[in-house]
Amino acid sequence: MASAGSQGGPRQARALVLARHAKLWLVPSILCGLLAVVLSLLYMGGILNPNGHLHRLPIALVNADQGPPPPGRTESLGARLSREIVAGTPGSTVEWRQVDQAEAMDQLSTGKVYGALLVPQAFTADVAALTTGRATERPTLTVLTNPGLGSLGSSLASQITQSAAHQASLALGKELTAAVPPTASGTGTSATARLLLADPLAVTTRVGHPIGAHSGLGLSAFYYTLLAVLTGFIGGNIIHNGVDTALGYSDSELGPWHTRRPTVPITRTQTLLLKMVMTAGIMLLTTTLVMLCSVTVLGMDAPHQGLLWVFAYCASLAVGLGVQAINAAFGGIGQLVSMFVFIALALPSSGATIPLQAVPGFYRFLSVFEPMRQLSDGIRAILFFDARADAGLARGWTMIAVGVLLALAFGFGMTRYYDRKGLHRWTPQPSE
Repeated sequence: MASAGSQGGPRQARALVLARHAKLWLVPSILCGLLAVVLSLLYMGGILNPNGHLHRLPIALVNADQGPPPPGRTESLGARLSREIVAGTPGSTVEWRQVDQAEAMDQLSTGKVYGALLVPQAFTADVAALTTGRATERPTLTVLTNPGLGSLGSSLASQITQSAAHQASLALGKELTAAVPPTASGTGTSATARLLLADPLAVTTRVGHPIGAHSGLGLSAFYYTLLAVLTGFIGGNIIHNGVDTALGYSDSELGPWHTRRPTVPITRTQTLLLKMVMTAGIMLLTTTLVMLCSVTVLGMDAPHQGLLWVFAYCASLAVGLGVQAINAAFGGIGQLVSMFVFIALALPSSGATIPLQAVPGFYRFLSVFEPMRQLSDGIRAILFFDARADAGLARGWTMIAVGVLLALAFGFGMTRYYDRKGLHRWTPQPSE
């Protein structure tokens, strides 16, 4: 009797039998393992120790003290305090920018500093009053925050400035206490004054550059940037796969149904052109829907909506064109390559959630050319810093233009090369 396999044609392969073949596991296991290792190191390596990786976090230091130097001194107490604060900062963790108050406010309003520390005009006179026994309040230093640069960056700057002010207060207090002898009784006004002298400076914190209540504590710029990048990245891949399916270069599967259309003879260059044209058109839709959902439905604060739409569209378009170019050049692994370029490497180097000054140097290097940092700075400037060019918007536009040009040059350069070499995608049919 003939076997069932010989009567019914080739025997169907069984999953458990195939799973015993080591070669079937080899490539997927290696690639998935490498992906897990690389993504873990990339994402966790940039967030675990922001304080330990601090490097030149920009903070403004304003000495507005106009009082004359104390007797026997050549500089005012404000100037001396500022110098000691700078000298007392460990290593190169902070970049203290010693500017006047107008310049400090300008740098806050353009996102160039994460905060500021202000020494008041009458600082020397107020400190001198403590030594006379007539003062009942401590001179006040003011810490200004900049929530438009994100809650973590603003918080780091606030902690640093408050700690620096407190250490300077204790150092000044020791000197003042030693210079004022105690009274015989140690009571009354003199006793109160000595308590004030021990820690003579008060520190108050207020917002230096306010942002709207519907700004996600300064994170709305990052998440809006993420939406622009994701719509460009995911949309680009959807268009890529959809066109290939429609032209018969890949299969279409929907549940148990599997189809493959007849192959349409078309060059790689013309295919890429079609995908890029579709990307430019569909990004108009996605950018509009993102704005409608974020601003109209959810009420996100967006003072320059027209400019925000144009910038976000161009950002999504640059990413989408880049995805098409990479897929055209690398074929099947193009989606993995573009995922690393636009997502895996871009997110931890964006500086949008954790300041670039608080991540390892490798991420600061990536931020020079990775797109999300440039796009995030541009959208942040539009949302929080009055769309000023020097707040990051000019750099954002520049990098968008560079990205579009690179995508066009690389994509069409590779496809034209493949076409000239005769590396067509369709299977040649025999002549009749």
